[in-house]
Amino acid sequence: MKKWLLIGVGGIVVLIIVALIIGLTNLGPIIKKAINTYGPGITKTKLHVDDVDVSIFSSEATIEGFFLGNPKGFSAPEAMRVDSIYVNLDKKSIASNVIVINRIVIKQPSITYERTAKGDNFQAILQNVQGPAKPAPKEEKVPKEGPGKKVIIKDLLITGAKVKLLASVAGLGQKAVTASLPEIHLNDIGKKEGGESMAKAAEKILNALYTKLRSPEFANSIKEQLKALGADVQKIEDKAKEAVSKGKQEAEKLEQKAKDLSSEGKKTVDELKEKAKGFLGR
Repeated sequence: MKKWLLIGVGGIVVLIIVALIIGLTNLGPIIKKAINTYGPGITKTKLHVDDVDVSIFSSEATIEGFFLGNPKGFSAPEAMRVDSIYVNLDKKSIASNVIVINRIVIKQPSITYERTAKGDNFQAILQNVQGPAKPAPKEEKVPKEGPGKKVIIKDLLITGAKVKLLASVAGLGQKAVTASLPEIHLNDIGKKEGGESMAKAAEKILNALYTKLRSPEFANSIKEQLKALGADVQKIEDKAKEAVSKGKQEAEKLEQKAKDLSSEGKKTVDELKEKAKGFLGR
């Protein structure tokens, strides 16, 4: 009897393990669907990931092909693109209402920072995030508790970011310069509050990113390149002035030639008149 009981208990344990493995295996597609469904409603822009791969035994996830689009009114199609994002989850928290993320590492994101007369793209995205989130499309079938889930992010690192600044330069139209963004390191997002909503956590991360984009350190790096563009503009202006000066000189020469020809022509006419007078005996 004990033997059969042990076999029965062993069988149940195996089933539980199998169920957990199946659950973790399906976690990647669930996370992907949640990001692609709720993300655009938070940023009010295009936002999607290509894939989410979750390791069964380590609770580590890799988010591949992250894309954040630009708001309307900006020329570039994207604000940020990341090939791969590393995430380490707390296994025990996966099924709870507050998901604890031990670490997120965003390596070498490609950022497009676009400035216009009305403002810039990250300012617009941040304002979108600070407003009420748009509801998910009705046709999308996602877990009901999706938007209600809260997160605590213990450690977040954004490193190796390259920023392409699009700005208008007088006389040259819109030009792009590229610079490296200083490292961003955040700790304990949502810890004090016992968990943050996805939108609030996104706002804090975007705010930190925007602060770096507006920092004196980054601004000085950009200014050096804009100065280089300014030097080019000066060269163009100098060449234009030189061309105008040459053109003016050529015009003055032609004008003088015309005057000389006119003077010579008048002289010739006068001579012919004198000859005609002599011929007619006048």
